Amino acid sequence: MASRSGAELFARPTEPNQRRYEALRCYFVEGASAEQVAQRFGYTRATVETLVRDYRASRLELFASSRPGPRTEPKKDSARTLTLALRREGRSLAEITRALVAAGTPLGRTAIWELVREEGLGRLPLEAVPAAGTLTVPAPKAQRLGPGDWPVSGSVASEHAGLFLLLPELLELDVPALLTAGGYPGTRQLTALNSLLAILALKLYERRRRSHVYDVVHDRALGVFCGLSVLPKRSHLSGYSYRTTRAHNQALLEALVPQQKACGLIDGESFNLDFHAIMSFGEDQILEEHYVPSRSQRTRSVLSFFAQDAKHATLCYSNADIAKADQAHQIIRFCEFWQRSSGQKPRLLVFDSTLTTHTELVELDDREIGFITLRRRGATLMDQVAKLPDDAWSPVRLERPGKHRDVTVAEMTATIAKREFRQLAVTGLGRDQPTLLLTNQRERSAKQLIERYAKRWAIENKLAAQIRAFHLDALSSQVPLAVDLDTTLSVLCDTIYRTFALRLHNGYQTATPDTIFRHFIEGPGELQFTPNGVNVALRARAHTPVLLDADYHERTHTIPWWDRRQLSYSFPPA
Repeated sequence: MASRSGAELFARPTEPNQRRYEALRCYFVEGASAEQVAQRFGYTRATVETLVRDYRASRLELFASSRPGPRTEPKKDSARTLTLALRREGRSLAEITRALVAAGTPLGRTAIWELVREEGLGRLPLEAVPAAGTLTVPAPKAQRLGPGDWPVSGSVASEHAGLFLLLPELLELDVPALLTAGGYPGTRQLTALNSLLAILALKLYERRRRSHVYDVVHDRALGVFCGLSVLPKRSHLSGYSYRTTRAHNQALLEALVPQQKACGLIDGESFNLDFHAIMSFGEDQILEEHYVPSRSQRTRSVLSFFAQDAKHATLCYSNADIAKADQAHQIIRFCEFWQRSSGQKPRLLVFDSTLTTHTELVELDDREIGFITLRRRGATLMDQVAKLPDDAWSPVRLERPGKHRDVTVAEMTATIAKREFRQLAVTGLGRDQPTLLLTNQRERSAKQLIERYAKRWAIENKLAAQIRAFHLDALSSQVPLAVDLDTTLSVLCDTIYRTFALRLHNGYQTATPDTIFRHFIEGPGELQFTPNGVNVALRARAHTPVLLDADYHERTHTIPWWDRRQLSYSFPPA
């Protein structure tokens, strides 16, 4: 029988999978031997035997599925049983979402709806009807809770109950006294403490902008945190920030330093200093242009300055009220701040070459304040380094983790503004050209100086984590003075998180704010009201044993802005 046109594509297949299919069909259906199949389709006998073995073991895919994408949905499959069981019990979407998070199989709302629809069940309600005993605060706007306004029974469910774990830290740092020392103004309705606690609560819960208060304004628990019926609206929070001044913020920071020392959060001997440009995405022409490293360009932004304790990596100073003309003087401003707040001069400052000028370096030396900084690699300076003889270089082994521990160092003298300083040229740090360190530290060895500056490189990552956690890159205003309040409260937030971490064990003392937030603060629960106070019942999670180990379930605290009511914690089983 003559073959029809096109049969050659089946007799002599060229596409790999079709060739394998025809070879296996010849072997299984026509009964040809492996040798015969190999000769007919251009395989070796061993290849044919391998094809047969893989096919029988279901390891051979010959046909593409008509449905692209993954064949299974592991996240949905793992949550399917619990989701459908809760839906049949009449649970709401929010309740199912929380239960799935607690079970370690979180799903989004859309995925939950899809599972329910596939099973033929009705659409989920957004939230269950509140129980009869649940507290509802009748006030339509934010107001202070006076002695007669506090509920004596009932409860409030909240997605932000974990925030109440930070209240003992606010007491230990005596935040009310800090805000009083700052001299912040109040309003006719709210005290300065109420307003600033509201802004602080949003930052502590890592809310990116004050405008995002609309997402949580109906959570009564956040209002209770501040001693209010509900959180104030955005108009109040933004308007309040414009009433603050640099003098208010600096007074708060000066009062904070003794508290940080008392809590063991700062050593006060050595500091890392750095600028951070907060980029503006608006079109306001009043802002000056600064270099923004994340964009590798100069653009309109608010320049902020931070000081970080070198030993504990705790922020202790900030300033966002900086004009470009005053940029080079910020290091001297910090030294004056530290003298006032601690009664002594800083012993050692470590900073980048872009932070100040040669004139300011001479002034630091006149004030007998130690510094280590980098020098810019100018062509003339690099020529001088290149001409150094071989015997000017000495090997140094650095005591630090990671690579680039074996370096070579050449000691030089640099004359700046008729003042001689010590200069080190260092190779082997992973740079194409030698790194140049400039310092007025005569007694420290070259190894100590290099290791100390190298710590600054590592701590830059911690500073970046602090900036990310408290959303300093989300510009809160086009007015630098309002941004200055934001940076000041970020220093306070960092201190609160560090104090909380010191209470915990299992290595949390060095954890970033983001990690602490995910493991502990970002947790739902319930506020249970009693005649004497509030018990915060936190839902059990994977890291709850750490809190139990720190005896949170046995502690009670008197909260001054709660009309001296008691705060306690419990961890009921899920």
